[in-house]
Parts: sequence; structure tokens; C-alpha cells
Amino acid sequence: MNIYVLMKRTFDTEEKIVIENGCISDDGVNFIINPYDEFAIEEAIRLRDAHGGEVTVVTVGAEDAEKELRTALAMGCDRAVLINNEDVEDGDQWSTAEILAAYFKDKEFDVILGGNVSNDNGTGQIGPRLAEKLGIPHVSTIVKIEIDGDKATLERDAEGDIEIIEASLPLLVTAQQGLNEPRYPSLPGIMKAKKKPLEVLELDDLDLDEDDVSGRTETVEVFLPPEKGAGRILEGDPDTQARELVRLLRNEAKVI
Repeated sequence: MNIYVLMKRTFDTEEKIVIENGCISDDGVNFIINPYDEFAIEEAIRLRDAHGGEVTVVTVGAEDAEKELRTALAMGCDRAVLINNEDVEDGDQWSTAEILAAYFKDKEFDVILGGNVSNDNGTGQIGPRLAEKLGIPHVSTIVKIEIDGDKATLERDAEGDIEIIEASLPLLVTAQQGLNEPRYPSLPGIMKAKKKPLEVLELDDLDLDEDDVSGRTETVEVFLPPEKGAGRILEGDPDTQARELVRLLRNEAKVI
């Protein structure tokens, strides 16, 4: 079974966001594998162990993403591919999907897994866009997957309920929290990862030009949410508190 995982390098979830000159600063920031992509990596490894085959982890990004790819290899992936997009101007979700589609156009694959969303942009667009371009089924927010031959039975999170879906392979799915518990790289895994193949591709290798995949969206403004004000304790009996709360909501918060 040929299994691929889409991975993104993102800010550590513990990092404080700082905006400088209208952009998010990455000075001194620690980067990690996008947490939702870790679920996809873990499930890909489990599928390979159950059905045989190979797991290839793919990312579109700068050379710095090699560190996160090596982490994925240490977790148990067999191969890694970095597609360098440093020359892409204002790259966005459309750009990434176009680049990935060009990469997969001559590949044989059974399952492509990715995270449901990234913890930075949070658009959840890459998986559906890529599946559409490849002409294959797509199921999002899965919390269970079972494969029998060329059929897959999936459970997906449907706003608190579970939806059961059957689909044929090849298939693209995006992982939701609850799918599994991602493993930590072991010391032997870290040592083996150093010898596993990591291929670096340029846009030219995919017959793409940076102008072909330049961003289609424009960022108008980047800003932090306003700081929360101090809480207020209302005095008096419940009736007095209720009247004061209504007054505050109407006159100060202006929400009623």
C-alpha cells in the first residue's frame, strides 16, 4: 500500500504571537509538526504496519522544514519529500494545493492523509483542494479508518455526532483529534531517521514556475485580538444583579 502524508511546519502552540511591521514575526520562534498532522502521521504508520507498503511524508515549505520531516521519519515514516516554495510570491492555500497536485500527478497512491486544519492559518483547505484536483474522494475530520481491499470505512466527527462513510481507494482523508494518540520518536527511531531518504525538490522538478503558483489571496491586515478587560463582580441580591447585568449589556457592551 502506497501511503502519503501531507505535513506542515507550524509555530509551537506555546509560542506567543508577535506582530512586527504588519507581519507575524518568527524571530526566535520554535517550530513543530502541525499537531493535526501528527494524527495523520500516526495513522499512516498504523495502516502500513497492518497492510504493508510504505509511508512517504511530504511538505511544501522552506529548507528549515527538514527538521520536522526528520521527526516524522523518526516516528516511523519511510521516506520524506520537501518541495521548496521559497521563490513563490505570497504563497497561499491555492499555491500549496497546486504544487502538491503537480507532485502527485505521476504518483501511485492508495491513501493520502493530512491534518484537518493547521494551527496557524486554520483554513482546512489543502486536503479538499488537492482531492478535487486529483479527482479522488475526500473525507474530512475522520476519527477512525478501516481498510478492506479497495474499500475504506470511515467515521468522521460531525459536530459532536459520528457519521459513518464508505469510500473507495484511492482516497484522501484529513485527521481530527481522537483518531489516535501520536507516538513520540524513540532513540532508535531518531538514529534510523538520519539514514532514511529525504528528497528535496524545486519547482522546476515539477515543471512549475513560481509565477504559475503565486498566491491568489491578499492579506489586508494582520492584528491581535483586543486584550480582555478586567472582570466585574455585581453586588446585591439576584434581582438587582440581573437588572445591572441587563443595563451593562445594553449601555456598555451594546449587545442588546
